[in-house]
Amino acid sequence: MTARIYQRPQSAMTSGRALTDRWILEYDPAEAKRPDPLTGWAGSGDTRQQLQLKFGSCEAAKAYAERNAIEYAIVPTPTRTLKIQAYADNFR
Repeated sequence: MTARIYQRPQSAMTSGRALTDRWILEYDPAEAKRPDPLTGWAGSGDTRQQLQLKFGSCEAAKAYAERNAIEYAIVPTPTRTLKIQAYADNFR
């Protein structure tokens, strides 16, 4: 059983940074998804894919994983790069 720990990314639809300080632990899929013969929807028998645990810090998520003997990988948060430009630059 393996999991990945990452920080919640900022929504692409808004400029707000609400809930981006939360850390999430998600389990890696144990089996591949396959199409359902009746509906054609993709699914599997692995119910851990539906589980998403939220923590206030990375250390709390790591402590939970170590306490429950879960192998984990921490996905680093990408750095934000801001492209500062004036509105007038759109018309040059």
